[in-house]
Amino acid sequence: MLLSVVMPVHRVQGYLRAALESVTGQTATDGPVAEAAPPGWELIAVEAGTRDGGLDIAREFAERDPRVRVLPAGGPGEHPEGAARNAGAAEARGDYLLFLDGDDLLLPGALAAAAGRLAEDRPDVLRLGHDLVDWWGVIRPGDGTLPAARNQLFRRAFWAERGLRFTDGPYDDVVPVHRAALLASDAGTLAALDQVCVRHRLRRTGTFATTPGRAHFAVIDAYARLAAATGDDPRVHALRTAHLEAVLEDAGRITPGDRPAFFRAAALPGRYASHRTRETVRAQRTRVRTTLGAGRKALRTQVMRAVYRTDQHRSLDPHLAVYGAYWNRGVACNPAAVHAKARELAPHIRGVWAVSSRHLDRMPPGVPYVIEGSRAYWRAMATATYLVNNSSFPGGFTKRPGQVYLQTHHGTPLKTMGLDQLPYPALTAGVSYERILAHADQWDLSLTANPHTTEVWDRVYPARYEHLAAGYPRNDVYFAATPERTGRIRAELGIAPGRTVLLYAPTHRDYRKGFVPHLDPERLARELGEEYVLLVRAHYFYGRSAGRSAGERTLDVTGHPSVEELCLASDALITDYSSLMFDYACLDRPIITYAPDWAAYRAARGTYIDLLSGRPGDTPGAVATTQDELREVLLTGAWRSPEAAVLRTAFRERFCPYDDGHAAERVVRRLFSLGPG
Repeated sequence: MLLSVVMPVHRVQGYLRAALESVTGQTATDGPVAEAAPPGWELIAVEAGTRDGGLDIAREFAERDPRVRVLPAGGPGEHPEGAARNAGAAEARGDYLLFLDGDDLLLPGALAAAAGRLAEDRPDVLRLGHDLVDWWGVIRPGDGTLPAARNQLFRRAFWAERGLRFTDGPYDDVVPVHRAALLASDAGTLAALDQVCVRHRLRRTGTFATTPGRAHFAVIDAYARLAAATGDDPRVHALRTAHLEAVLEDAGRITPGDRPAFFRAAALPGRYASHRTRETVRAQRTRVRTTLGAGRKALRTQVMRAVYRTDQHRSLDPHLAVYGAYWNRGVACNPAAVHAKARELAPHIRGVWAVSSRHLDRMPPGVPYVIEGSRAYWRAMATATYLVNNSSFPGGFTKRPGQVYLQTHHGTPLKTMGLDQLPYPALTAGVSYERILAHADQWDLSLTANPHTTEVWDRVYPARYEHLAAGYPRNDVYFAATPERTGRIRAELGIAPGRTVLLYAPTHRDYRKGFVPHLDPERLARELGEEYVLLVRAHYFYGRSAGRSAGERTLDVTGHPSVEELCLASDALITDYSSLMFDYACLDRPIITYAPDWAAYRAARGTYIDLLSGRPGDTPGAVATTQDELREVLLTGAWRSPEAAVLRTAFRERFCPYDDGHAAERVVRRLFSLGPG
């Protein structure tokens, strides 16, 4: 076997799947050096410290690919990655070792290129070309002067014979990586491959490298250990100086207040003057950026009314919660369910809804509200201890210390979200990703309905919030509904008893304007016959009507205040790419995927799931890509066949694992335990 890839699994749930796929997708027959490439690799994922969804992802890969193994915890401690790498190396069987992290990628063709180079002279250490990509998608070359295990292949026998091991604690790769390079250099067995093979994904938060503090002084001790291990090899001094200066210059590691102490501890006084010069240049650049940003700040200040600035000096009201949904469109979705449950379980909390003046008619009688932009709105935003929203509070606000913000979101992601939208600029023109990240920085809790959602949010909204894996409160209604309630909803819609009700709920298309369904509802209803009633609900982006007159057996229910009631009234859901499918799965009723423009949709926006694959867990039931196919699916009964039921069960297990009718209760108890008193 050529290669053993060792990968610690530690706080990387949003990144790990791509890292694993980058390895499992490799073949030794890729690229121009295929004929020289010996086959074989294995991937050893090692549990390292804090548990999150990452370990489940690794096990998922191991279950379907025998070349992937998962090892138990490599070691305890605040920085367990070194012990995990050592544990993986001890179990490795490949001729060479590659130590990747869960936020690294092995680029296409890397294995074939490395195999071809290794076939030439079997070096002890092969340095790989590598680069970095930040969370904006900007790629830049890697720094070859700093130690990094990720961009080097180590001959396993060499590693073992020389007693190379990662050390405990932070900067665990300084000693083994530098020692390996020095030993291989002395023996003439150090080689390089110019092709970029490894890409490190820089993360905005959640890593040691993005957490400033004196813990980074550990790099000084790491080089003391290296000097001892190499007998004070004079080459170590240059390596030490380069690395310590890089750490010093990194604002994500050493704070300005700690720099003098770092200089003293690192014994770098002779370089202090040049450092101060660089600091002066940095300060000048900061002043320029501040000046350029003054216009934006002035605009923001105009929005923040004087009363808001004044009210921010008031004490927070420990019993006030402000709720918002769909950019202040009214009482809806997860915030509505949380509000209702809070009135039951936390009656001391006074809930107030933020609503825009355009949607006042949607407010139910007796529900307290403040109009967006009003004095009462800004006072509530300034003094509420709790903030709950499924999108954002329009107009902008400055979150105060002590305020607790629950972001409930409003669906399981099928299409790309957050920073994953960056590769699709044609559809995101005008989107401010800086504002998206600034908004995520305000969250304290981020609600998720399934592991898939947790994994995606973790990556696309990189901030320091806590994931709340509790299920979606808006889905609780599905578990409490009775046949009597369903009958009452149908009667209110004017549907006669005994009819089969199909809810057609297509989603918004970023690349099209207006509601233009790929379906003629009236024609479909005629073809199905009097037994069927078709409910048509357009996406809320298109207003309160689908823009179509109701036919004899079709009803336009776009303006209906509760999509949950429409789901309860229906016998099956017909949708394309709407996240409603994930919620509807809680009902365990047939879901028909009608996707006539699947290729265009995926190309335009990108998706996380292949709805048309037919794989259990991806496809929720019967599939149609034309209206004729949809008609046949319905008339032949394929939509409620045993095969469709099997797919529906797998889909429900994957995307509704937390939904059990008690999500709102879990959320309320967690949310209001974070506040004062």
